[in-house]
Amino acid sequence: MITLSWIIKQLLVKKTEGTHTDVVITANWSCRGSNGTCSAVLTGCTDFAPPSGDFTPYEDLTEQQVLGWCFANGVDQAAIEANVTAQIAWQIDSPVISPPLPWVPTPEPPAPDLSAPTN
Repeated sequence: MITLSWIIKQLLVKKTEGTHTDVVITANWSCRGSNGTCSAVLTGCTDFAPPSGDFTPYEDLTEQQVLGWCFANGVDQAAIEANVTAQIAWQIDSPVISPPLPWVPTPEPPAPDLSAPTN
């Protein structure tokens, strides 16, 4: 099972915009997926227009609120989650492998120590 998580990594804030202070203008986000063995991540940023209507002071913002703004401003949540999931699936069942180089000798496993007493 793949677990997906979204986080806001950074907010860029304009000190003053009209009558408002500390106005978020950009959010840097990431979507990470993991199945416990394999993982993938997509990152991006979303720019926002100056606020109109309701305004939440910076100190009262929540991560979910800012993620909601990202999804409302062009971040296709379903497409990004599908991409992250596909990257993990590709890692699990990859048609590409990385075998040892044919010109590099494979080390032989150490011989068992026959001089040691056994119980």
